[in-house]
Amino acid sequence: MMNQLKWIWIIAGIVLALWGIGLLPVTGQTNKEPDRKLVDLSGKLLLQVKMDEPVDSLREVLAKIETDSLIWSLSNDDARKTFWINIYNAYFQILATKEKKTRPAIFKEKRITIGGVRLSLDQIEHGILRRYRSKFSLGYLPQFFPGKIIKQLAVSQIDYRIHFALNCGATSCPPIAFYDYSKIDKQLSIAASSFLKTDTQIDSLEKQVMVSRILQWFKADFGGNKGIRIILKKYLSQDFSDYSLKFKEYDWTQKMKNFDS
Repeated sequence: MMNQLKWIWIIAGIVLALWGIGLLPVTGQTNKEPDRKLVDLSGKLLLQVKMDEPVDSLREVLAKIETDSLIWSLSNDDARKTFWINIYNAYFQILATKEKKTRPAIFKEKRITIGGVRLSLDQIEHGILRRYRSKFSLGYLPQFFPGKIIKQLAVSQIDYRIHFALNCGATSCPPIAFYDYSKIDKQLSIAASSFLKTDTQIDSLEKQVMVSRILQWFKADFGGNKGIRIILKKYLSQDFSDYSLKFKEYDWTQKMKNFDS
């Protein structure tokens, strides 16, 4: 009897660990068509932020959506990426300019209510858009207990291109664009291409390529150093297999409302 209980606890522990790091499926993720009206609300909020229009009424609408409706309406990764990238970019501007929040509180405090769920910018980025990966450890470690709601809202696959779409109000951040569900894949590719072509420095004589510190902070999302070189080749049309990688210092100088024209 004791041996049976021992094995039950071992199996339960393994299942819990697999569930915690995302290797088991989560109820709530489907492939049905998303609610386009809900997805479009994120873009509308971002537009009102850009135009300096009042946002309180739209924030209230987003807050009062039923949690289950939010989960089921964002029914595929394209919808989740579109919605949460726009929400992140809109709320960073709101928290920084209207509520005067600064680092690190602006990322950590749960001041964003969507679908009845209070979230932080970190939870949107690292919990939802990065499928509950650790903010640290170069992205190689998971968040072991992100919470049920985060797991239900999270993308099913990490898309490294989201790092070229999220803006945190710093000079080294990518510019802010308006993401549309029907164009999200093309838009993210354009964002990646534009950012890498603009930000990357190539020294052909020294065989050295200098890239954004973002690629180091979340190295695992990009597939490690090998993956970074493959991505650079894809977007810069040059083979960097024999180049050394260097990561540039990040310029945290504030640059608000850096919208892509």
